[in-house]
Amino acid sequence: MPRNKDDDAPEIITIKQAARLLGVSEPTLRRWDERGSFTARRHPINGYRLYDRAKVIAMRKKIFGR
Repeated sequence: MPRNKDDDAPEIITIKQAARLLGVSEPTLRRWDERGSFTARRHPINGYRLYDRAKVIAMRKKIFGR
């Protein structure tokens, strides 16, 4: 059975990956997070912003209507 390419995609992605998927800049994602309009989780050790891939895909659909 052929595997979907998304099956190998990580569940949690970095801000850089999220920005690329959404077609926005990393500073835009930081602003959205600060405003609470699209929040990120934080890495427990270094505090980096991390995003649930499914939520990023849902936001992409909301932005682009697909």
